[in-house]
Amino acid sequence: MFEQTFKNIDDVLWKEAGCATELDYTEQTSWILFLKYLDDLERANEQKAELHGKKFTYIIDKKHRWSTWAAPKKKDGSFDHDNAKTGDDLIDFVNRDLFPYLQGFRTRAEGSDTIEYKIGEIFSEIKNRFQSGYSLRDALELMDSLSFGSQDQKHELSHIYEAKLKNMGNAGRNGGEYYTPRPLIRAMIQVINPKIGERIYDGACGSAGFLCEAFDYLRAKASSTKDIRTLQEKTFFGKEKKSLAYVIAIMNMILHGIEAPNVIHANTLAENISDIQDKDRFDVVLANPPFGGKERPEIQQNFPIKTGETAFLFLQHFIKSLKAGGRAAIVIKNTFLSNSDNASVALRKELLENCNLFTVLDMPGGTFQGAGVKTVVLFFEKGAPTRKIWFYKCDPGRNLGKTNPLNDDDLKDFVALQAKFRDSENSWTVDAKSVDPTTFDLSVKNPNKVEEAALRDPKDIIAEMAALDAESAEILASIGAIL
Repeated sequence: MFEQTFKNIDDVLWKEAGCATELDYTEQTSWILFLKYLDDLERANEQKAELHGKKFTYIIDKKHRWSTWAAPKKKDGSFDHDNAKTGDDLIDFVNRDLFPYLQGFRTRAEGSDTIEYKIGEIFSEIKNRFQSGYSLRDALELMDSLSFGSQDQKHELSHIYEAKLKNMGNAGRNGGEYYTPRPLIRAMIQVINPKIGERIYDGACGSAGFLCEAFDYLRAKASSTKDIRTLQEKTFFGKEKKSLAYVIAIMNMILHGIEAPNVIHANTLAENISDIQDKDRFDVVLANPPFGGKERPEIQQNFPIKTGETAFLFLQHFIKSLKAGGRAAIVIKNTFLSNSDNASVALRKELLENCNLFTVLDMPGGTFQGAGVKTVVLFFEKGAPTRKIWFYKCDPGRNLGKTNPLNDDDLKDFVALQAKFRDSENSWTVDAKSVDPTTFDLSVKNPNKVEEAALRDPKDIIAEMAALDAESAEILASIGAIL
């Protein structure tokens, strides 16, 4: 039922002039979904308070409550069409009254870790893109048919929301920035094996895939209400720079069962890493930081190793953000292992001398759909030098693509062998002493398998050429804009 409702909402958005892409659809679905969720949560909390004979105060005042403007009901529970705003009246109310009221929570909230602050932050960051009040009315009535009553319902909704995020990632534009394939995230978490009571951090959290999957992993191990409270309040921390991703991250975490997510809307790299103190550090870092995106010189001043490559700045931030003995699993471009520029060499030196880089997972092309780059995952522990590095080359035996994505079985062998650092046809061990002390080159070359020149599918070659052409056009357009 939920799936059909979301499809129907997408159909409404498709006809809406203000919404052009899967990104827009997800953004608009998210703010409506958030307000419906909030209304269900408030009503459930009111019932709990009544049971205990306590007075309950709503966060949202009566005029701006979902049940007043979005879905007014008659006494018999049926929809009250006579009192439901529609057309221009509805658009006017949402743009001139509702959004400004909700934005105001940011200044009224007691602290940034409150649900009130999150409401203010979300509605300061997104716009209502509906131009037709009739379309919006249809979307609101469809959303009202969903219920967040039980954990099962939330779980089902979270699966559908994840599917939307996946579609958004596949739709191109910059949707792929927000989406890391979940089988890869799950394998990374299994290797890092976080424990209840540890603080987990992603400073480039996108749609919060790492935090949500880590929550699911740990919730299965929770054995008391104290454990659940620890997971809810003191375990997951994220930062996200982009407005839409921030909103999606909050919604995704809420749907997974984290009621007031500790996600901050901020540019992680704007913080000088020498200001990070012990109290700010984490036990576990899980991340897929954005790469490329040349950072401005003033941002680079926050880091000892100066570079315009965003991912390398994030790597420095993550190492600094780990406690001594803390573990990290971080996705990065595979060229990081062999690049000869000063920043790459200095960063590899840092990883080998001040961290134990115990595993490198080499992922095949096509892991990230729409991105022409190949990636590796670095697994390391802070505070002791590297002695041995265990490499694993993931070879699913097929070309990965939109219709044939990475799955959990593709990484089963990696997780099983990694537990004992076993060498195999796809895995091998390198002694850190054998790494060149001038270049610290860590190129992935499998000594246990003769590499055959793979015959690539012509479709893959054409797709890669198209992606490179699009990239070239974008670069030329940006140069043209400067001239």
